[in-house]
Amino acid sequence: MLIDEFLAEHDFAETHDIVIDAVPGKIYCVANESDFSESWIIYSLMRLRGMSGGSLRLRDLNRFKFEMLGSVANKEMVIGLVGKFWTLGGALQKIDASRFKTFNTAGFAKAAWNFSLSADGENTRLTTETRIKCLDDDSRRSFGFYWTFIQPFSGIIRMDMLRAIKRKAECGP
Repeated sequence: MLIDEFLAEHDFAETHDIVIDAVPGKIYCVANESDFSESWIIYSLMRLRGMSGGSLRLRDLNRFKFEMLGSVANKEMVIGLVGKFWTLGGALQKIDASRFKTFNTAGFAKAAWNFSLSADGENTRLTTETRIKCLDDDSRRSFGFYWTFIQPFSGIIRMDMLRAIKRKAECGP
């Protein structure tokens, strides 16, 4: 998987998936075009984290220092973020794909988040995985404490995104 090229080793992870009655190409397009701010759950939780104003499309997340690290059309896309997520401002770093791979500054963590598509009988399974690699023991402890509280909300956001993509991909041509 493409996510392995960016963050094979990680300290924390969560995975969610959903089966969709649509072909991978349609799902991939819907995932890229969906405005997740249409979901009051996602909008509200992202706003609490300071990510509000305008659309919340995957392609637009660079406004919040998320970067599209790589993609394989109709198969997988990987988004990355570097920062001190457990702090108020997050100390988010502006990075590109090559810098993400080499970034290794103590006190920070790297997060890779993907959407991947695979055959599931006559349907397609859409999976999202979030991986976090902390770059030293102090950041691992700080993030672990933060993750205890934030992980359930992260899961709610991911599952709501998957359900929104499913709804849009299964209706219409």
